[in-house]
Amino acid sequence: MDEISGKGDVHGNLPGLNLIRGPGSLKPSLSGRSGARNSPSFRRLQSTRTPRRDLRSGSGSLQWIRSNRVVFWLLLITMWAYIGFHVQSRWAHSDHSKKEFVGYKGEAVGVKNQEDAAKELNSLGSKPQNLAVKEPTIGKNKKISDSSDSKLPVRSISRIVKSSSRKRGRRMLKKVTPKTPTVVVENTENESDDAIIPKRNTSFGLMVGPFGDVEDKILEWTPEKRKGTCDRKGRFAKIVWSRTIILIFHELSMTGAPLSMMELATELLSCGAYVKVVVLSKKGGLMSELDRRGISILEDKGEISFKAAMKADLVIAGSAVSSSWIEQYLRRNPAGSNQLVWWIMENRQEYFNRSKHMLSQVKMLTFLSDVQSNQWLSWCKEENIKLKSQPMVVPLSVNDELAFAAGIPCSLNTPAFSTEMMMGKRDLLRIEVRKEMGLSDNDMLVMTLSSINPAKGQLLLLEAAHLVAERNVSQRDPIVIEKEFSLDSNQNQGSVNNVLGAGKLDLEDNLIDTKVEAKRKPTNGASKKRRRKRSRSNGLSLRNDSETAKQDQRKLRRLLADKTGAEEQSLKILIGSVGSKSNKVPYVKGLLRFLSQTSNMSNFVLWTRATTRVASLYAAADVYIINSQGVGETFGRVTIEAMAFGLPVLGTDAGGTREIVEDKVTGLLHPLGHEGTYNLAQNIQYFLNSPSVRKKMGLLGRQKVQKKYLKHHTYSKLAEVFIKCMKVK
Repeated sequence: MDEISGKGDVHGNLPGLNLIRGPGSLKPSLSGRSGARNSPSFRRLQSTRTPRRDLRSGSGSLQWIRSNRVVFWLLLITMWAYIGFHVQSRWAHSDHSKKEFVGYKGEAVGVKNQEDAAKELNSLGSKPQNLAVKEPTIGKNKKISDSSDSKLPVRSISRIVKSSSRKRGRRMLKKVTPKTPTVVVENTENESDDAIIPKRNTSFGLMVGPFGDVEDKILEWTPEKRKGTCDRKGRFAKIVWSRTIILIFHELSMTGAPLSMMELATELLSCGAYVKVVVLSKKGGLMSELDRRGISILEDKGEISFKAAMKADLVIAGSAVSSSWIEQYLRRNPAGSNQLVWWIMENRQEYFNRSKHMLSQVKMLTFLSDVQSNQWLSWCKEENIKLKSQPMVVPLSVNDELAFAAGIPCSLNTPAFSTEMMMGKRDLLRIEVRKEMGLSDNDMLVMTLSSINPAKGQLLLLEAAHLVAERNVSQRDPIVIEKEFSLDSNQNQGSVNNVLGAGKLDLEDNLIDTKVEAKRKPTNGASKKRRRKRSRSNGLSLRNDSETAKQDQRKLRRLLADKTGAEEQSLKILIGSVGSKSNKVPYVKGLLRFLSQTSNMSNFVLWTRATTRVASLYAAADVYIINSQGVGETFGRVTIEAMAFGLPVLGTDAGGTREIVEDKVTGLLHPLGHEGTYNLAQNIQYFLNSPSVRKKMGLLGRQKVQKKYLKHHTYSKLAEVFIKCMKVK
């Protein structure tokens, strides 16, 4: 072996590859009898071997491979790299890649090129915004434009890439995957409603927002600031501290149930709990927000999630859609039902039918409103379903982030960010956002932020707005708000209810009363004082003296002046949430069809995309509409959020909305369906004519939120639920 390496018989012939000897050439060396390269014995030995016999014999070649392993592996690696580079290059620049990417220059499925794609989208009234093509790069400084205006074909791009790779020489061998041009097309399968509503269009309106950057600038937000803090001395924090809790999300859309569960997970983490999230469907856009909040997600929704739930102190399922996961979990761990809370946030028959076989298996059911709880209990009674325990009602709340932006005291407030300062910042935010929307001070912005589907009633809202625009609405009787909530946060709930009752007065009745009182004879001063004390103490009875009558008449004149003398405001409507995973694309197209067939509607319709940054939208609006149909809204978290920003609410007289909105006090209610469309139009017209009443109702709604719908109200009730279901340490 030493003689072979020393003479260079094999290594000297290696670069030629064709000069490698067969087993006969190695035999003399291996036996120790080697002569000169040109000796007669050497030539005679080689002449006796034929190429065919060299190929058939393998023992000598095996010996050569064993003695030259390093060279063999170098050859193998080189060939493998060359084959990989060749295959990669052919795949990247062949016609196969062109057919897979819509928007590439060449034949595609149903679309010949980007110009045809643009024409198809324009036929729907849209610009091809979602065909976002990234600009391919070659090297560090060289770029190849592959936009719709470029005429450079794919094969020429391939030649440029190959020529640039040859210039690099052997350096390309180190990088098996070359930098080839890539075309990225955004997934529009579930967001086609976003595609068919352009940013600017004369038929459909204007796309605005979101305004997250504006919020950050004016409110001085930081990611740490927006997380909020937990009340460590509170009961809820003491219960969940160091506990392991599993939360079940049915999806990640920006709708009520996922957002509420995300808020719960954030609060649990802030209070020192160990939280794991199981996501049954990643449909939606909350994944990045969960990452920002540091919420850990279990990738597996099967066996791994079941094992994690078995070890947890508590499992909370956040939707009726979670019934399939609950069924599989309890099949593996029947004892786990005692640590399972089912927070149901839907109120339709199909959701009950989907989950009814599991309702009696869990420890505790919780609902969002009394209306929803009574409805589900009646369904259970019809199906003879016996629950393990009496359900509890846990309404949703305004989170600290929105309360902070609205100027309501919360955990985010500091001496440098007092509530007074935040109310000033809210006003600045309103001015800036309305300026970006193109609104003037004389515009009344009516907003609805819900997933766009028939259950939310956006089409009926547009029909009502059309009646207002065409002035086909009769004047509604004016409304007087006699009392306002005290801004003192320590006011008891009983006085709040008294004020709510006192607020339901009609202006015409008040006018009659004041005329009658004015005709009465004046009474003595002592009786006047006693009546004034009584009226101030109970806040319910009308003042009966002549001075009070004069004050009422002055109020009446001011309200009538608001109605007739002031310049009538113009209507603007903001509809969201475009791009939500819960939107129904055929319904969206129906809205656009209605707008295109109705003259002048595009002048006052605005659209906004689905987003979690909604403080700027509430700050810019003047009225909020919750037009849910069917059985009505289960609760309506957006309703209390709007009320927190001082917006009066126009809602349907059904579901949880009538539990939140006091008719003629914090807003106005109208019937369901087409019957209620005309009433809704009347209410919109009334608010256009009466800005002062609109603002008073908004203040009353804001005060009600402070009394019932802040974070500590929700978590104090959740603490009672957790105590009944959590494992005892």
